[in-house]
Amino acid sequence: MTTATTTDSQTATTALCAVRPHVPVDRLVTDLVPPRHFANARFATYRANPAHPSQGRALARLTEIAQEIVAPRRGLFARRRPAPAVYLDGGFGVGKTHLLTSLAHAVGEALGPEKAAHGTFVEYTNLVGALGFLPTVEALATKKLVCIDEFELDDAGDTTLMSRLMRELADRGVALAATSNTLPGALGEGRFAADDFQREIKALSDRFETLRVDGEDYRHRDVVTESEPLTDGEAASASARPGATLDRFDDLLDHLATVHPSRYGALLDGVSVVALTGVHAVTAQDVALRLVVLVDRLYDRDVPVLLGGSGDTRGLFTEEMLAGGYRKKYYRALSRLGALAEEGRKLV
Repeated sequence: MTTATTTDSQTATTALCAVRPHVPVDRLVTDLVPPRHFANARFATYRANPAHPSQGRALARLTEIAQEIVAPRRGLFARRRPAPAVYLDGGFGVGKTHLLTSLAHAVGEALGPEKAAHGTFVEYTNLVGALGFLPTVEALATKKLVCIDEFELDDAGDTTLMSRLMRELADRGVALAATSNTLPGALGEGRFAADDFQREIKALSDRFETLRVDGEDYRHRDVVTESEPLTDGEAASASARPGATLDRFDDLLDHLATVHPSRYGALLDGVSVVALTGVHAVTAQDVALRLVVLVDRLYDRDVPVLLGGSGDTRGLFTEEMLAGGYRKKYYRALSRLGALAEEGRKLV
């Protein structure tokens, strides 16, 4: 349940800062579904590029894995095999998340949506933070498939936590699927992270099958990472529509500190547009990381953003942040926020 100002059933909150989400524990788990952004992703809609045969091979293998999960071999003489575990390894923009969500949809449509969980690495770590480790294991152990998008290798503690969680789930017969978090802002780093992934998950590495997904390098794609800023007045005026919210940037940053990140999605219930005034550079890392989580939830839900003030995504994070250990998170946020801001500009 949330506390908010509304005018009718079609109108969302007038300010995100007015929302105090009280999310039932079971919703934290039921919200682990493919994001709205990939609602229509299916194996049949993935267009494998014949110039990169690994895309077709990954598609075919994941189709087989879906069948293995949905209809495992049974019978007295059927050899007992561990549940499938697959890691999609590839660069930005080659369709890894499309394939991952297609797998989740295939299993959910065959066995029921409650049997497939799909979330980002951060969503799972936040879930553990909100529920505790053992309750999270018990909740996810009821699934046939757990998909982890954008597995992050830049925080040793979280990586160890997720490795332990996956081991517990694999031991209980839950199928696993993950993608890497290679991003367009990786500044020339290696495109593929399979070796790093296998090293970090240690005891689980021999269970995971790695599927390479090659493709056109992100530098040759039209990836939006910048958006021209709006004035505060433009952002405020364009927010005068049903379902829109309007907040001062500093107020929102303060509010995020009072809400557990696992509940950021609930902040956006019924929200169609988010308008922010007084946008400026963020200099504190804890504040910046909370903002990254919010941007991810906005992107998952395809919510356009109106950025007033300086509103320039290019200077949102400091140079030190963009060169530090969390740089992949920050570049992902810039890319996503830029795309959402471009959608917001169309409303002005």
